[in-house]
Amino acid sequence: MTSFELYFKLGLQHILDLQGFDHILFVLALCAVYVVRDWAKILILVTAFTIGHSLTLALATFNVIQVRSDLIEFLIPVTIAITAVLTLFKPKPSSGKGIQLNYFLALFFGLIHGLGFSNYLRSLMGKEASIWQPLLAFNIGLEVGQIVIVAAFLLVTSLVHLMGMNRKEWTLIVSAFVLGIACMLMLETKFW
Repeated sequence: MTSFELYFKLGLQHILDLQGFDHILFVLALCAVYVVRDWAKILILVTAFTIGHSLTLALATFNVIQVRSDLIEFLIPVTIAITAVLTLFKPKPSSGKGIQLNYFLALFFGLIHGLGFSNYLRSLMGKEASIWQPLLAFNIGLEVGQIVIVAAFLLVTSLVHLMGMNRKEWTLIVSAFVLGIACMLMLETKFW
């Protein structure tokens, strides 16, 4: 297995790991208002998140920024809760053609989430001659993993709609579920 394959697989596993389900919850909160025909909007959202995640992951790996890990571990579920609350109060995606607020939020929250994995990744890449390729491979794996989550969620959403549940009810159920878990995670990771 090449170095690229190893870090790609690590990025994919990072996002799909059920024990580190915070990323999955965040993607669900982002996508709760969308249906299959909104695939381009969803792709922009998860890519914005990946860009933010990649940026701080790179900056932290190069020791340009350092933030207390206990603070980051608390802020990650805060970002999930904020996303779920915003979805609860805006249960339909904007039909406007301009850049939406949720794209900026996905980018900004990606910045926070990227810091959460940086210490572990830095320790893994300590022996690498160049860390650009592993960083790229990891982030491509992360993006592919998010697309897998989105595809699975959209499949479930389509099935739920076929069974008769309307879009607003489904969005509220998903958002409330994510918000509840995010609140429990905030209590578990409080740093004070």
